[in-house]
Amino acid sequence: MNTAKAKKKYTLFTGKQLLWLILPIIIEQIFSTSLGLFDSLMVSNINAPEAVRSNASNAIGNVDYMNNLIIQLFSAFATGGSIVTSQFLGAGNPGQAQKSAKQMLMLVISVSVAIGALGIALNWPLLKLFYGNVDDTTFRFQQTYFYVTAASFPFIGLFNACAALLRAQRKSVSTMISAAISCVVNVGLNAIFLFVLNMNVLGAGLATLFCRAVPAIFMLVLLGNEKNAVCVRLFEKFRFDGAMIKKILKIAIPSGIESALFQLGKLLTNTFVNAGIYATGAKSITGLNEKGETIYINVQANGNTIANQINNISSVMGGAIGTSCLPVIGQSVGAGDEDQVKYYMRRMFILSYIANGICVGIILALVPFIVQCYGYTAEAKEIGKHCLYFCLAFQFVTYPLSFTTPGILKATSDVKYVMYCAVSSMFLMRVCLAFILTTDMIPGLPQLGAMGYWIGMCSDWVLRSVLFLSRLLSGKWKKSSGMLKTGLKQSFEGSICKY
Repeated sequence: MNTAKAKKKYTLFTGKQLLWLILPIIIEQIFSTSLGLFDSLMVSNINAPEAVRSNASNAIGNVDYMNNLIIQLFSAFATGGSIVTSQFLGAGNPGQAQKSAKQMLMLVISVSVAIGALGIALNWPLLKLFYGNVDDTTFRFQQTYFYVTAASFPFIGLFNACAALLRAQRKSVSTMISAAISCVVNVGLNAIFLFVLNMNVLGAGLATLFCRAVPAIFMLVLLGNEKNAVCVRLFEKFRFDGAMIKKILKIAIPSGIESALFQLGKLLTNTFVNAGIYATGAKSITGLNEKGETIYINVQANGNTIANQINNISSVMGGAIGTSCLPVIGQSVGAGDEDQVKYYMRRMFILSYIANGICVGIILALVPFIVQCYGYTAEAKEIGKHCLYFCLAFQFVTYPLSFTTPGILKATSDVKYVMYCAVSSMFLMRVCLAFILTTDMIPGLPQLGAMGYWIGMCSDWVLRSVLFLSRLLSGKWKKSSGMLKTGLKQSFEGSICKY
Protein backbone atom coordinates (compact mmCIF):
# COMPACT_ATOMS: atom_id res chain seq x y z
CA MET A 1 0.00 0.00 0.00
CA ASN A 2 2.77 2.40 0.89
CA THR A 3 4.54 1.60 -2.35
CA ALA A 4 1.45 2.32 -4.41
CA LYS A 5 0.91 5.54 -2.54
CA ALA A 6 4.50 6.62 -3.11
CA LYS A 7 4.26 5.88 -6.84
CA LYS A 8 1.09 7.90 -7.11
CA LYS A 9 2.55 10.80 -5.15
CA TYR A 10 5.88 11.17 -6.91
CA THR A 11 4.93 11.31 -10.58
CA LEU A 12 5.38 15.04 -11.19
CA PHE A 13 8.62 14.16 -13.05
CA THR A 14 9.11 10.57 -14.16
CA GLY A 15 12.60 9.19 -14.69
CA LYS A 16 12.19 9.60 -18.45
CA GLN A 17 10.99 13.19 -18.07
CA LEU A 18 13.94 14.05 -15.84
CA LEU A 19 16.31 12.54 -18.40
CA TRP A 20 14.82 14.58 -21.23
CA LEU A 21 14.95 17.71 -19.09
CA ILE A 22 18.53 17.30 -17.86
CA LEU A 23 20.32 15.73 -20.86
CA PRO A 24 19.55 18.63 -23.26
CA ILE A 25 20.63 21.13 -20.57
CA ILE A 26 23.96 19.29 -20.23
CA ILE A 27 24.52 19.39 -23.98
CA GLU A 28 23.39 23.03 -24.11
CA GLN A 29 25.86 24.04 -21.40
CA ILE A 30 28.68 22.17 -23.13
CA PHE A 31 28.01 24.23 -26.25
CA SER A 32 27.59 27.50 -24.34
CA THR A 33 30.65 27.02 -22.15
CA SER A 34 32.82 26.10 -25.12
CA LEU A 35 32.35 29.51 -26.81
CA GLY A 36 35.12 31.22 -24.80
CA LEU A 37 37.24 28.09 -25.04
CA PHE A 38 37.06 28.06 -28.84
CA ASP A 39 37.83 31.78 -29.03
CA SER A 40 40.99 31.41 -26.93
CA LEU A 41 42.07 28.17 -28.63
CA MET A 42 41.66 29.53 -32.14
CA VAL A 43 43.23 32.92 -31.37
CA SER A 44 46.19 31.21 -29.69
CA ASN A 45 46.88 29.42 -33.00
CA ILE A 46 46.60 32.33 -35.45
CA ASN A 47 49.42 33.13 -37.87
CA ALA A 48 51.27 35.69 -35.72
CA PRO A 49 54.36 35.90 -33.49
CA GLU A 50 54.12 33.85 -30.30
CA ALA A 51 53.97 36.95 -28.11
CA VAL A 52 51.02 38.35 -30.08
CA ARG A 53 49.13 35.05 -29.97
CA SER A 54 49.71 34.70 -26.23
CA ASN A 55 48.59 38.22 -25.36
CA ALA A 56 45.57 38.14 -27.68
CA SER A 57 44.34 34.92 -26.10
CA ASN A 58 45.00 36.26 -22.60
CA ALA A 59 43.03 39.42 -23.46
CA ILE A 60 40.01 37.34 -24.52
CA GLY A 61 40.22 35.32 -21.30
CA ASN A 62 40.37 38.50 -19.20
CA VAL A 63 37.37 40.10 -20.91
CA ASP A 64 35.41 36.86 -20.60
CA TYR A 65 35.69 37.18 -16.81
CA MET A 66 34.03 40.60 -17.07
CA ASN A 67 31.42 39.37 -19.54
CA ASN A 68 30.55 36.42 -17.30
CA LEU A 69 29.85 38.83 -14.46
CA ILE A 70 27.30 40.64 -16.66
CA ILE A 71 25.84 37.39 -17.96
CA GLN A 72 25.22 36.25 -14.38
CA LEU A 73 23.10 39.35 -13.78
CA PHE A 74 20.88 38.52 -16.76
CA SER A 75 20.75 34.90 -15.67
CA ALA A 76 19.65 35.93 -12.15
CA PHE A 77 16.71 37.95 -13.47
CA ALA A 78 15.78 35.03 -15.73
CA THR A 79 16.08 32.67 -12.76
CA GLY A 80 13.75 34.81 -10.66
CA GLY A 81 11.13 34.83 -13.39
CA SER A 82 11.45 31.15 -14.20
CA ILE A 83 11.07 30.12 -10.54
CA VAL A 84 7.89 32.20 -10.24
CA THR A 85 6.62 30.80 -13.55
CA SER A 86 7.47 27.22 -12.49
CA GLN A 87 5.64 27.64 -9.20
CA PHE A 88 2.54 29.01 -10.96
CA LEU A 89 2.62 26.10 -13.41
CA GLY A 90 3.00 23.62 -10.55
CA ALA A 91 0.01 25.23 -8.81
CA GLY A 92 -2.09 24.88 -11.97
CA ASN A 93 -2.35 28.59 -12.82
CA PRO A 94 -1.19 29.02 -16.45
CA GLY A 95 -2.63 32.54 -16.71
CA GLN A 96 -0.38 33.92 -13.99
CA ALA A 97 2.51 31.82 -15.33
CA GLN A 98 2.17 33.55 -18.69
CA LYS A 99 1.90 36.96 -17.08
CA SER A 100 5.02 36.45 -14.98
CA ALA A 101 6.91 35.16 -18.05
CA LYS A 102 6.16 38.29 -20.12
CA GLN A 103 7.08 40.58 -17.22
CA MET A 104 10.41 38.80 -16.74
CA LEU A 105 11.22 38.80 -20.46
CA MET A 106 10.69 42.54 -20.82
CA LEU A 107 12.58 43.24 -17.60
CA VAL A 108 15.63 41.27 -18.75
CA ILE A 109 15.65 42.90 -22.18
CA SER A 110 15.44 46.41 -20.66
CA VAL A 111 18.28 45.72 -18.21
CA SER A 112 20.52 44.04 -20.81
CA VAL A 113 20.17 46.93 -23.29
CA ALA A 114 21.08 49.43 -20.56
CA ILE A 115 24.09 47.42 -19.39
CA GLY A 116 25.28 46.88 -22.96
CA ALA A 117 25.22 50.65 -23.57
CA LEU A 118 27.14 51.25 -20.33
CA GLY A 119 29.71 48.61 -21.26
CA ILE A 120 30.42 50.33 -24.57
CA ALA A 121 30.53 53.80 -22.99
CA LEU A 122 32.75 52.74 -20.07
CA ASN A 123 35.06 50.42 -22.00
CA TRP A 124 38.37 52.08 -21.07
CA PRO A 125 37.69 52.86 -17.36
CA LEU A 126 36.31 49.38 -16.65
CA LEU A 127 39.27 47.65 -18.25
CA LYS A 128 41.67 50.04 -16.53
CA LEU A 129 40.03 49.28 -13.18
CA PHE A 130 40.43 45.51 -13.42
CA TYR A 131 43.34 45.08 -15.82
CA GLY A 132 45.31 48.32 -15.64
CA ASN A 133 48.59 46.47 -15.04
CA VAL A 134 48.67 44.43 -18.25
CA ASP A 135 51.01 45.48 -21.07
CA ASP A 136 49.80 47.92 -23.72
CA THR A 137 49.34 45.28 -26.42
CA THR A 138 47.11 43.12 -24.23
CA PHE A 139 45.13 46.18 -23.11
CA ARG A 140 44.42 47.22 -26.73
CA PHE A 141 43.27 43.68 -27.52
CA GLN A 142 40.99 43.79 -24.47
CA GLN A 143 39.43 47.08 -25.57
CA THR A 144 38.63 45.74 -29.03
CA TYR A 145 37.12 42.50 -27.76
CA PHE A 146 35.08 44.22 -25.03
CA TYR A 147 33.61 46.81 -27.45
CA VAL A 148 32.23 44.09 -29.71
CA THR A 149 31.08 41.66 -27.01
CA ALA A 150 29.33 44.43 -25.03
CA ALA A 151 27.15 44.99 -28.10
CA SER A 152 25.98 41.37 -27.71
CA PHE A 153 24.63 41.86 -24.16
CA PRO A 154 21.00 42.44 -25.26
CA PHE A 155 21.09 39.16 -27.17
CA ILE A 156 22.55 37.35 -24.14
CA GLY A 157 19.73 38.72 -21.98
CA LEU A 158 17.09 37.69 -24.52
CA PHE A 159 18.58 34.19 -24.86
CA ASN A 160 18.79 33.62 -21.09
CA ALA A 161 15.22 34.78 -20.51
CA CYS A 162 13.76 32.64 -23.30
CA ALA A 163 15.84 29.61 -22.28
CA ALA A 164 14.72 29.85 -18.64
CA LEU A 165 11.06 30.08 -19.64
CA LEU A 166 11.29 27.14 -22.05
CA ARG A 167 13.00 25.02 -19.37
CA ALA A 168 10.19 25.90 -16.96
CA GLN A 169 7.87 24.25 -19.52
CA ARG A 170 10.17 21.21 -19.79
CA LYS A 171 11.30 22.21 -23.30
CA SER A 172 15.04 22.00 -22.70
CA VAL A 173 15.57 20.29 -26.08
CA SER A 174 14.84 23.65 -27.70
CA THR A 175 17.54 25.40 -25.67
CA MET A 176 19.99 22.61 -26.57
CA ILE A 177 19.34 23.09 -30.30
CA SER A 178 19.79 26.84 -29.92
CA ALA A 179 23.10 26.42 -28.11
CA ALA A 180 24.29 24.03 -30.83
CA ILE A 181 23.46 26.64 -33.47
CA SER A 182 25.42 29.21 -31.46
CA CYS A 183 28.48 26.95 -31.23
CA VAL A 184 28.47 26.12 -34.94
CA VAL A 185 28.13 29.81 -35.90
CA ASN A 186 30.95 30.75 -33.50
CA VAL A 187 33.44 28.17 -34.75
CA GLY A 188 32.58 28.76 -38.41
CA LEU A 189 32.90 32.54 -38.23
CA ASN A 190 36.05 32.30 -36.09
CA ALA A 191 37.64 30.18 -38.81
CA ILE A 192 36.74 32.76 -41.47
CA PHE A 193 37.59 35.89 -39.47
CA LEU A 194 40.80 34.56 -37.89
CA PHE A 195 42.40 32.30 -40.49
CA VAL A 196 41.06 33.69 -43.78
CA LEU A 197 40.60 37.41 -43.11
CA ASN A 198 43.33 37.63 -40.39
CA MET A 199 41.15 39.88 -38.18
CA ASN A 200 42.74 38.74 -34.89
CA VAL A 201 40.82 39.72 -31.73
CA LEU A 202 38.27 41.77 -33.68
CA GLY A 203 37.35 38.65 -35.64
CA ALA A 204 36.86 36.63 -32.47
CA GLY A 205 34.64 39.38 -31.07
CA LEU A 206 32.48 39.57 -34.20
CA ALA A 207 32.07 35.80 -34.25
CA THR A 208 30.89 35.96 -30.63
CA LEU A 209 28.43 38.78 -31.43
CA PHE A 210 26.81 36.86 -34.29
CA CYS A 211 26.76 33.55 -32.42
CA ARG A 212 24.76 35.23 -29.63
CA ALA A 213 22.37 37.13 -31.87
CA VAL A 214 21.25 34.20 -34.07
CA PRO A 215 20.18 31.77 -31.27
CA ALA A 216 18.54 34.58 -29.25
CA ILE A 217 16.20 35.40 -32.14
CA PHE A 218 15.60 31.69 -32.73
CA MET A 219 14.62 31.20 -29.06
CA LEU A 220 12.23 34.16 -29.16
CA VAL A 221 10.44 32.57 -32.12
CA LEU A 222 10.15 29.26 -30.23
CA LEU A 223 8.77 30.98 -27.12
CA GLY A 224 6.05 32.63 -29.22
CA ASN A 225 4.59 29.26 -30.31
CA GLU A 226 0.87 29.15 -29.46
CA LYS A 227 1.14 25.46 -28.49
CA ASN A 228 3.35 26.33 -25.50
CA ALA A 229 1.87 26.27 -22.00
CA VAL A 230 3.48 29.70 -21.67
CA CYS A 231 3.45 31.62 -24.98
CA VAL A 232 5.16 35.01 -24.99
CA ARG A 233 5.40 37.40 -27.92
CA LEU A 234 7.72 40.38 -27.72
CA PHE A 235 5.72 42.88 -29.78
CA GLU A 236 2.28 42.51 -28.20
CA LYS A 237 0.77 45.30 -26.11
CA PHE A 238 2.53 45.40 -22.76
CA ARG A 239 2.94 47.38 -19.56
CA PHE A 240 4.96 46.55 -16.45
CA ASP A 241 2.97 45.18 -13.50
CA GLY A 242 4.48 46.48 -10.26
CA ALA A 243 3.17 43.63 -8.09
CA MET A 244 4.44 40.90 -10.42
CA ILE A 245 7.80 42.63 -10.94
CA LYS A 246 8.17 42.88 -7.16
CA LYS A 247 7.54 39.14 -6.83
CA ILE A 248 10.14 38.37 -9.50
CA LEU A 249 12.70 40.79 -8.04
CA LYS A 250 12.22 39.30 -4.57
CA ILE A 251 13.94 36.21 -5.93
CA ALA A 252 16.01 37.81 -8.70
CA ILE A 253 17.77 40.53 -6.67
CA PRO A 254 19.34 38.26 -4.00
CA SER A 255 20.16 35.73 -6.71
CA GLY A 256 21.64 38.49 -8.87
CA ILE A 257 23.75 39.89 -6.05
CA GLU A 258 25.02 36.42 -5.21
CA SER A 259 25.82 35.50 -8.82
CA ALA A 260 27.35 38.88 -9.71
CA LEU A 261 29.53 39.02 -6.61
CA PHE A 262 30.57 35.41 -7.20
CA GLN A 263 31.76 36.36 -10.69
CA LEU A 264 33.30 39.55 -9.30
CA GLY A 265 35.34 37.37 -6.95
CA LYS A 266 36.58 35.31 -9.91
CA LEU A 267 37.37 38.53 -11.75
CA LEU A 268 39.30 39.98 -8.80
CA THR A 269 41.31 36.82 -8.24
CA ASN A 270 42.16 36.71 -11.94
CA THR A 271 43.45 40.28 -11.71
CA PHE A 272 45.73 39.14 -8.86
CA VAL A 273 47.35 36.66 -11.25
CA ASN A 274 47.74 39.37 -13.92
CA ALA A 275 48.99 42.04 -11.51
CA GLY A 276 51.48 39.92 -9.56
CA ILE A 277 55.25 39.78 -10.00
CA TYR A 278 54.71 37.37 -12.89
CA ALA A 279 53.74 40.21 -15.24
CA THR A 280 57.29 41.58 -15.23
CA GLY A 281 59.38 39.22 -13.13
CA ALA A 282 61.53 36.18 -13.71
CA LYS A 283 58.57 33.89 -14.22
CA SER A 284 57.67 35.62 -17.51
CA ILE A 285 59.46 35.55 -20.85
CA THR A 286 59.59 38.31 -23.43
CA GLY A 287 58.64 38.48 -27.05
CA LEU A 288 57.95 40.95 -29.84
CA ASN A 289 54.64 42.30 -31.07
CA GLU A 290 53.80 43.08 -34.71
CA LYS A 291 55.62 46.44 -34.44
CA GLY A 292 58.80 44.86 -33.13
CA GLU A 293 58.23 46.22 -29.60
CA THR A 294 59.28 44.12 -26.60
CA ILE A 295 56.34 42.75 -24.60
CA TYR A 296 55.92 40.30 -21.76
CA ILE A 297 54.18 36.95 -21.91
CA ASN A 298 52.51 36.28 -18.59
CA VAL A 299 52.83 32.52 -18.35
CA GLN A 300 50.95 32.41 -15.03
CA ALA A 301 47.96 34.22 -16.57
CA ASN A 302 48.11 31.96 -19.63
CA GLY A 303 48.19 28.85 -17.44
CA ASN A 304 45.30 30.19 -15.40
CA THR A 305 43.27 30.79 -18.58
CA ILE A 306 43.84 27.17 -19.62
CA ALA A 307 42.77 25.85 -16.22
CA ASN A 308 39.67 28.06 -16.04
CA GLN A 309 38.38 27.24 -19.48
CA ILE A 310 38.87 23.49 -19.16
CA ASN A 311 37.46 23.52 -15.61
CA ASN A 312 34.35 25.26 -16.98
CA ILE A 313 33.84 22.30 -19.32
CA SER A 314 34.30 19.82 -16.47
CA SER A 315 31.58 21.63 -14.52
CA VAL A 316 28.85 21.45 -17.16
CA MET A 317 27.14 18.29 -15.93
CA GLY A 318 27.05 19.43 -12.31
CA GLY A 319 25.95 22.88 -13.45
CA ALA A 320 23.20 21.39 -15.62
CA ILE A 321 21.76 19.51 -12.64
CA GLY A 322 21.76 22.76 -10.64
CA THR A 323 19.91 24.50 -13.48
CA SER A 324 17.45 21.59 -13.73
CA CYS A 325 16.64 21.97 -10.03
CA LEU A 326 14.82 25.23 -10.75
CA PRO A 327 11.90 23.74 -12.74
CA VAL A 328 11.92 20.38 -10.90
CA ILE A 329 11.98 21.68 -7.32
CA GLY A 330 10.06 24.83 -8.30
CA GLN A 331 7.12 22.84 -9.69
CA SER A 332 7.25 20.49 -6.70
CA VAL A 333 7.00 23.50 -4.40
CA GLY A 334 4.10 24.89 -6.45
CA ALA A 335 2.28 21.54 -6.20
CA GLY A 336 2.30 21.93 -2.42
CA ASP A 337 3.61 18.52 -1.29
CA GLU A 338 6.54 18.60 1.15
CA ASP A 339 7.30 14.89 0.80
CA GLN A 340 7.42 15.24 -2.96
CA VAL A 341 9.82 18.18 -2.68
CA LYS A 342 12.16 16.15 -0.47
CA TYR A 343 11.92 13.18 -2.82
CA TYR A 344 13.05 15.22 -5.80
CA MET A 345 15.78 16.88 -3.75
CA ARG A 346 17.28 13.46 -3.09
CA ARG A 347 16.97 12.45 -6.72
CA MET A 348 18.67 15.61 -7.94
CA PHE A 349 21.57 15.09 -5.52
CA ILE A 350 22.11 11.52 -6.70
CA LEU A 351 22.01 12.61 -10.32
CA SER A 352 24.39 15.48 -9.59
CA TYR A 353 27.05 13.23 -8.07
CA ILE A 354 26.78 10.70 -10.90
CA ALA A 355 26.92 13.33 -13.66
CA ASN A 356 29.69 15.34 -12.00
CA GLY A 357 31.78 12.21 -11.39
CA ILE A 358 31.50 11.09 -15.02
CA CYS A 359 32.37 14.52 -16.41
CA VAL A 360 35.31 15.17 -14.07
CA GLY A 361 36.67 11.67 -14.69
CA ILE A 362 36.63 12.16 -18.46
CA ILE A 363 38.30 15.57 -18.26
CA LEU A 364 40.98 14.25 -15.87
CA ALA A 365 41.89 11.58 -18.40
CA LEU A 366 41.98 14.07 -21.28
CA VAL A 367 43.85 16.93 -19.55
CA PRO A 368 47.28 16.18 -21.13
CA PHE A 369 45.74 16.13 -24.61
CA ILE A 370 43.45 19.18 -24.27
CA VAL A 371 46.23 21.36 -22.85
CA GLN A 372 48.39 20.68 -25.90
CA CYS A 373 45.72 22.24 -28.16
CA TYR A 374 46.63 25.70 -26.84
CA GLY A 375 49.27 27.72 -28.69
CA TYR A 376 50.94 28.80 -25.43
CA THR A 377 54.47 28.18 -24.18
CA ALA A 378 55.35 24.82 -22.63
CA GLU A 379 55.70 26.52 -19.22
CA ALA A 380 52.17 27.96 -19.39
CA LYS A 381 50.77 24.55 -20.34
CA GLU A 382 52.47 22.89 -17.36
CA ILE A 383 51.06 25.53 -15.00
CA GLY A 384 47.56 24.98 -16.41
CA LYS A 385 47.93 21.20 -16.10
CA HIS A 386 48.98 21.31 -12.42
CA CYS A 387 46.14 23.69 -11.55
CA LEU A 388 43.64 21.42 -13.27
CA TYR A 389 44.73 18.28 -11.46
CA PHE A 390 44.44 20.13 -8.15
CA CYS A 391 40.96 21.61 -8.70
CA LEU A 392 39.45 18.52 -10.35
CA ALA A 393 40.41 16.42 -7.32
CA PHE A 394 38.34 18.77 -5.12
CA GLN A 395 35.52 18.97 -7.64
CA PHE A 396 34.73 15.25 -7.34
CA VAL A 397 33.39 15.76 -3.80
CA THR A 398 32.52 19.41 -3.36
CA TYR A 399 30.90 20.55 -6.61
CA PRO A 400 27.44 18.96 -6.16
CA LEU A 401 27.29 20.19 -2.56
CA SER A 402 28.45 23.71 -3.37
CA PHE A 403 26.39 24.28 -6.54
CA THR A 404 23.47 21.83 -6.71
CA THR A 405 22.44 22.64 -3.12
CA PRO A 406 22.05 26.40 -3.72
CA GLY A 407 20.03 25.61 -6.88
CA ILE A 408 17.65 23.57 -4.73
CA LEU A 409 17.44 26.30 -2.10
CA LYS A 410 16.74 28.97 -4.73
CA ALA A 411 13.91 26.88 -6.16
CA THR A 412 12.27 26.91 -2.71
CA SER A 413 12.65 30.74 -2.68
CA ASP A 414 15.33 30.57 0.05
CA VAL A 415 17.42 33.02 -1.96
CA LYS A 416 18.58 35.40 0.79
CA TYR A 417 20.42 32.68 2.71
CA VAL A 418 22.12 31.56 -0.52
CA MET A 419 23.17 35.14 -1.20
CA TYR A 420 24.61 35.79 2.28
CA CYS A 421 26.53 32.51 2.43
CA ALA A 422 27.83 32.57 -1.13
CA VAL A 423 29.08 36.14 -0.87
CA SER A 424 30.68 35.60 2.54
CA SER A 425 32.42 32.41 1.46
CA MET A 426 33.61 33.94 -1.79
CA PHE A 427 35.21 37.01 -0.21
CA LEU A 428 36.65 35.14 2.77
CA MET A 429 38.12 32.13 0.97
CA ARG A 430 38.34 32.88 -2.71
CA VAL A 431 39.30 36.56 -2.73
CA CYS A 432 41.25 36.97 0.52
CA LEU A 433 43.08 33.65 0.39
CA ALA A 434 43.90 34.00 -3.29
CA PHE A 435 45.15 37.55 -2.69
CA ILE A 436 47.49 36.32 0.04
CA LEU A 437 48.82 33.39 -2.00
CA THR A 438 48.95 34.96 -5.44
CA THR A 439 50.34 38.49 -5.37
CA ASP A 440 53.59 40.01 -4.17
CA MET A 441 51.86 42.82 -2.27
CA ILE A 442 52.41 41.28 1.18
CA PRO A 443 56.15 40.67 1.76
CA GLY A 444 57.18 37.34 3.24
CA LEU A 445 54.13 35.37 2.06
CA PRO A 446 54.24 32.65 -0.62
CA GLN A 447 53.65 33.84 -4.18
CA LEU A 448 52.03 30.88 -5.90
CA GLY A 449 50.66 32.60 -8.98
CA ALA A 450 47.87 30.66 -10.69
CA MET A 451 48.00 27.87 -8.09
CA GLY A 452 47.19 30.42 -5.36
CA TYR A 453 44.04 31.28 -7.33
CA TRP A 454 42.93 27.64 -7.32
CA ILE A 455 43.71 27.07 -3.65
CA GLY A 456 41.36 29.97 -2.89
CA MET A 457 38.76 28.62 -5.32
CA CYS A 458 38.73 25.10 -3.84
CA SER A 459 38.63 26.46 -0.28
CA ASP A 460 35.53 28.43 -1.30
CA TRP A 461 33.89 25.24 -2.62
CA VAL A 462 34.50 23.50 0.72
CA LEU A 463 33.00 26.30 2.82
CA ARG A 464 30.02 26.67 0.47
CA SER A 465 29.36 22.94 0.79
CA VAL A 466 29.23 23.13 4.60
CA LEU A 467 27.00 26.22 4.70
CA PHE A 468 24.47 25.09 2.09
CA LEU A 469 24.20 21.47 3.17
CA SER A 470 23.65 22.45 6.82
CA ARG A 471 20.82 24.76 5.73
CA LEU A 472 19.14 22.05 3.69
CA LEU A 473 19.39 19.46 6.47
CA SER A 474 18.06 21.92 9.06
CA GLY A 475 14.77 22.29 7.19
CA LYS A 476 14.79 26.08 7.54
CA TRP A 477 14.20 26.42 3.79
CA LYS A 478 10.57 25.48 4.48
CA LYS A 479 9.88 28.94 5.85
CA SER A 480 10.74 30.64 2.56
CA SER A 481 8.76 28.09 0.56
CA GLY A 482 5.69 28.47 2.79
CA MET A 483 5.81 24.91 4.12
CA LEU A 484 6.85 25.57 7.71
CA LYS A 485 3.51 26.24 9.38
CA THR A 486 0.51 26.62 7.12
CA GLY A 487 1.36 24.09 4.42
CA LEU A 488 2.53 25.18 1.05
CA LYS A 489 -0.62 24.70 -0.98
CA GLN A 490 -2.59 27.13 1.14
CA SER A 491 0.32 29.58 1.33
CA PHE A 492 1.07 29.52 -2.38
CA GLU A 493 -2.57 29.82 -3.42
CA GLY A 494 -2.82 32.80 -1.10
CA SER A 495 0.09 34.45 -2.86
CA ILE A 496 -1.57 33.83 -6.21
CA CYS A 497 -4.73 35.61 -5.12
CA LYS A 498 -2.73 38.80 -4.77
CA TYR A 499 -2.28 38.85 -8.53
